[in-house]
Amino acid sequence: MLAPLLLLWPMSVALTWLVAQSIANRPYDRALGEMTRALSQQISVESGRISFSLPVGADELLRVDEADQIYFQVVGGRGEYVGGDHALPLPQGDELPIVGEMRFRDDEVHNQAVRVAYLWVAMPSPQRLPGNAAPALVQVAETLGKRSQLATEIIKGVILPQFVILPLAVLLVWLALARGIAPLNELQQRIRERAADDLSPIDELEAPEEVSPLVRAINDLLERLDRSFATQKRFLADAAHQLKTPLAGLRTQAELAQRQIDQGEREPEALKRSLQQIALSSQRAARMVNQLLAMARAEDREVAARVAEVDLARLATETVRDFVPRALEQRIDLGYEGAGADGDRASPERSSVRGNALLLRELIRNLVDNALQYTPGGGTVTVRVLDDPFGQVVVLQVEDSGPGIPTGERELVFQPFYRALGTNVDGSGLGLAIVAEIARQHGAAVDLGDAREGPLAEGDTPGARFTLRFPAATGDVELRSTDTDVRS
Repeated sequence: MLAPLLLLWPMSVALTWLVAQSIANRPYDRALGEMTRALSQQISVESGRISFSLPVGADELLRVDEADQIYFQVVGGRGEYVGGDHALPLPQGDELPIVGEMRFRDDEVHNQAVRVAYLWVAMPSPQRLPGNAAPALVQVAETLGKRSQLATEIIKGVILPQFVILPLAVLLVWLALARGIAPLNELQQRIRERAADDLSPIDELEAPEEVSPLVRAINDLLERLDRSFATQKRFLADAAHQLKTPLAGLRTQAELAQRQIDQGEREPEALKRSLQQIALSSQRAARMVNQLLAMARAEDREVAARVAEVDLARLATETVRDFVPRALEQRIDLGYEGAGADGDRASPERSSVRGNALLLRELIRNLVDNALQYTPGGGTVTVRVLDDPFGQVVVLQVEDSGPGIPTGERELVFQPFYRALGTNVDGSGLGLAIVAEIARQHGAAVDLGDAREGPLAEGDTPGARFTLRFPAATGDVELRSTDTDVRS
């Protein structure tokens, strides 16, 4: 605020100078004009000639001004000199003379700046000279001494108080801002003194009213950070707990095999069983690590920001092909239905969505993997990609003939490390959490229900059907990074 004040001060001085010059000119211009009119009345025509004469002593009166020099001049209608000072210049040649109109101009006489008042005067009608219809010109010029002195006095009267007011204004601004910013400094100090792990909200009552919206925004950020850190801590604790089991199994089986070797046991079957358990435990640990990496990749904003138009049907068919050997090994009928099922690639836009192909492929893999895990031998798993007749959404479905998921657990299965109760299936509990995160980022609605509705025959299972509705690629979809799950 001090910089604008200091910048405005010289502008104020310049503006004051211009105003003072205008004020100083007005009374002196009036007096100069009256003098010009008085001299114009001394013009007469005698013996056919224009004459000009001043009363006795009038010429001395014009010269008694101690501050300024006064010049006057009378010129006839034909430009002839009648009286006064020869050095006084005439008006511009292109200026149209108007009888009786007082005019003013700035000029120079003997290299001195002067203010000139001039007036065109018509000759007396009874004695108008033949061929001399043009009016006579009367000019009175005055140097600018008194005007400059008056302008200086005006400026002094205005500017000098500013030398007192400006420092006082600077001081008042400084004190006011220092006092106004003091609560902000206190708030800054309190924030600096906080511990790194203190995410408790700032007391709004102790903050200035003007920054209450800022304090509320900071409190909202602290609350979101607190939730984020708590989620990370819980995730890390769950991940450590989940990794502990396969790693402990690895250690146990390795120690058992070593003990068998130390005891001299040479039965290959016993060592083979130990090595199989070691392989199984390492496979579980590797699967857990891969799922953790997939979860981190799904939450990575830089990866999610790489958006392009993706053919969901092509991703689904490729994923089904990848899982065919595993399905055959488990005696499960794995199939694909919907767009592109018969190799028709003529209209890929029917199944096109905007998103990240890597994440969408991971989503489909986790859904198919989850279905194969919970489907017993002899069951079926079906993947479908259906297009919307109105072109608004693309539907992805994965259904199985497994035991299904009870209604009370359908929200819980999307949480990390949660596994449905009453199942003996190995798993990390991260697959569906990854699905929910990727679906949320792509603006897809997730629906979980039974594959078979209505009464079931004895021995039948309801199965599970996951339905995801993606916005079609007709409109741009921005990957989301909020903390709210999109589920239905």
